[in-house]
Amino acid sequence: MITVGIDVGGTKIAGALVSENGEILTSLKVPTPAHSTDELINAVVAMVQELRSSQEVAAVGVAIAGFIDADQSEVIYSPNLSLRNEPLKAKLEAKLGVNVFVENDANAAGWAEYRFGAGQGSKHMMMITIGTGVGGAIVANGDLFRGGFGIGAELGHTNFIQEGRECGCGQYGCLEKYASGTALLEAAKELAASGTAEGKRLAELEAEVGELTGTEVYQAINEADPGALRLLNELGTNIGKAVASFAAILDPQMLVLGGGLSVAGELLLKPIRESYLDHLPARGYRPEMKIVTASLINDAGVVGAADLARRHSLER
Repeated sequence: MITVGIDVGGTKIAGALVSENGEILTSLKVPTPAHSTDELINAVVAMVQELRSSQEVAAVGVAIAGFIDADQSEVIYSPNLSLRNEPLKAKLEAKLGVNVFVENDANAAGWAEYRFGAGQGSKHMMMITIGTGVGGAIVANGDLFRGGFGIGAELGHTNFIQEGRECGCGQYGCLEKYASGTALLEAAKELAASGTAEGKRLAELEAEVGELTGTEVYQAINEADPGALRLLNELGTNIGKAVASFAAILDPQMLVLGGGLSVAGELLLKPIRESYLDHLPARGYRPEMKIVTASLINDAGVVGAADLARRHSLER
């Protein structure tokens, strides 16, 4: 059974034909329309039509950042795409004439890693994606956990610092304000502007391009710049501390780290592991979970969306 997976991001839409074993057969990418919901829907429809032009598909899975309702049909809230109570499933099905399944993007990525990637072999898995924000996914006893209203596992929006920085969700002190790629970039800009020796290399890179981006920060990390490495270490420490609290509740066997920052590998995993162990309740008297990086990386969203759509279609 071939299904289509679509991953709608803030800047691009990725899509693929995906086989039953998670193999990508054909893939496409287009920029995300910036102006209206109708343009976004039309872009997804056009992508699906192109992908299935030479192959019959059984269902379409759409992964999107935001809160999805318990029926996996309505986007309740998607801050980056300005979607509010949007009946995405119904609109897409009306245009495509095929079953459509809507899922949170981090959930889709986590499911893909559990089924086909780094999470294989575990029954209880947690995934954290570190990119523009911090996403989360929980697999409990082999099932994707969504909660009573469909919007569970929003790990990036747990309160991390009391009365901390304002978050896009409307609250203050959320984890993603201290452990995301955006947080790392903001800290790097502050360090570059500090005039200190520690910020010298970041300031040089900023002067070369006009404004620091994640590319330059990652370059400084690869160059083993002390300032950039300290910021990455602090970010990893924040994640590890939060993960210890999550482990106290969920007791997972494995944590899979995904998202753009996961490419830092051991440079990020090391402080996460150390901080996790430092803050783990009853350390030394309980099993410790394995912490690994994701293996599907940029393909996880489309693969997970496609597989969830397949499972949902078979259950109907």
